[in-house]
Amino acid sequence: MADKPSVLFVCVHNAGRSQMAAAWLTHLAGDRVEVRSAGSNPGAQVNPAAVEAMAEVGIDISAETPKILTIDAVRESDVCITMGCGDTCPVFPGKRYLDWKLEDPAGQGVEAVRPIRDEIKTLVEGLIAEIAPAKPAATA
Repeated sequence: MADKPSVLFVCVHNAGRSQMAAAWLTHLAGDRVEVRSAGSNPGAQVNPAAVEAMAEVGIDISAETPKILTIDAVRESDVCITMGCGDTCPVFPGKRYLDWKLEDPAGQGVEAVRPIRDEIKTLVEGLIAEIAPAKPAATA
């Protein structure tokens, strides 16, 4: 893994789970991790309930747009995390693949999306601790 690990979050529509995961990772890890998200069949827009749920915790994903999964995105990532996209994610030797089993927020209201958002945060915090822990402050 490079000095700055790269993570790709993939779900079918790139409109809910992967967008929330990418936002959490960016928010919590800052510039210690390069973050991407994509979908095997991208939706037209990010799920409004996901946008609302993330806004409740101070993270704005309203300007994000679903992106198509490309082979280059996988090739350029150290860790690929799938969330219900099945076998549509290309596999390259030497990459680390994780599959997070998360409920699909599509078609659900913000009340149903909140627990998914919170579960994603917990998973992202564990990922950060593993691939990009905070460096201890330098002593004088």
